Amino acid sequence: MSLNEKILESIKVVELANFIAAPACGRFLADSGAEVIKVESLGGDALRYTAPTEGRPLDQYENTTFDLENANKRSIALDLKNEAGKEVLFKLISDADIFLTNWRPGALKRAGLDYETLKVKYPKLVYSQITGYGEKGPDKDLPGFDFTAFFARGGITGTLYEKGTVPMNVIPGLGDHQAGMFLAAGTMAALYRAKMTGKGEKVSTGLFQSAIYTVGMMLQAAQYPDHGLQYPINRKQTQNPFLVAQKTKDDHFIQTCMPPYDLYYDRYMKAIGREDLIGDERYSKIENLTREGRAGEMCDIVAAQLVQKDKNEWDAIFREADIPFAIAQTWEELLEDEQAWANDYLYKMKYDNGNTRTLVRLPVTFEETGLSKYERGPLLGENSIDILKEMGYSEEEIKAMEENKLVYKWSDK
Repeated sequence: MSLNEKILESIKVVELANFIAAPACGRFLADSGAEVIKVESLGGDALRYTAPTEGRPLDQYENTTFDLENANKRSIALDLKNEAGKEVLFKLISDADIFLTNWRPGALKRAGLDYETLKVKYPKLVYSQITGYGEKGPDKDLPGFDFTAFFARGGITGTLYEKGTVPMNVIPGLGDHQAGMFLAAGTMAALYRAKMTGKGEKVSTGLFQSAIYTVGMMLQAAQYPDHGLQYPINRKQTQNPFLVAQKTKDDHFIQTCMPPYDLYYDRYMKAIGREDLIGDERYSKIENLTREGRAGEMCDIVAAQLVQKDKNEWDAIFREADIPFAIAQTWEELLEDEQAWANDYLYKMKYDNGNTRTLVRLPVTFEETGLSKYERGPLLGENSIDILKEMGYSEEEIKAMEENKLVYKWSDK
């Protein structure tokens, strides 16, 4: 492999997917060097039009959300309700290594795009699929979004909020991105098998499934009601008050994380200025703390100390004391995070309209092949004609497709 050659060089992916989860997987494959052809309807992926719900201007020439999920791909827009349009799709798949989709199981079956059908036609194909709720059971054809299938059904919004209040305000993409990267891992394993054996494979995950795995530690612990607390909980009920975020003098929050409570106790008491409590066995042993119901007291002790200094003062103190902590940042602060920039987690994209925006890179780095060039996501049908030509369609056939509105090519007119 040459220095400039990407890991998935020469791999072809056909992506028939919209919104976030499956396209996030496609983005990983594209960044890894695969040719990813995004097949869209004539109206395009709905993610192209979600800017107002995210507090952004709706501008197809500066579409940061679409670029996050679809950078480095190409787009062809087809009328898949027409048999001639479907024929183009099947021809694309016939030459692909990976077929990636998030269509619902019933819709795939009706279109002849289910795994059982395609594996007969294309036995070497890796079939990668994301669902909302899985392919079996009574809810397999329910619409699945991360707000519903991941956060709500997956046990997150029902548990991870302060008891007596309301569930958190969830944001789009958080669950989708996890599911997308889970699928990317499975897809790479299946692709390796296909290349080694010549046999295709189906790999799948879902938003609901991803959520269950994500909360797996506490989900399993919920089987022991006599040994813990039933969520949601009040912060003062926590069994380890060193795991609670506390407010600072300047109205920020600092999150600490000290699971081995006893190990950190003396050091933490010294750091927050409560040397008088060092060695105090009422509080210094987690076993005593929980047995005697003093966790709430310790939570109040820590809160009373942290509110006396601002976040920058605690930043310096906790660094010096080697306390595991982080300041709870806003998104605006995160955009300027020195550590994120030092590691190329963020990227400056200059758009054709002259604006420069910060975009997010994928959470995987390859040392030898390096970072991918960040090309914006394709405009709807931007590559339709080129892709058809590469597939062997003649000028006359392509012109007829355009006239019959079977294919769409982006136009500024």
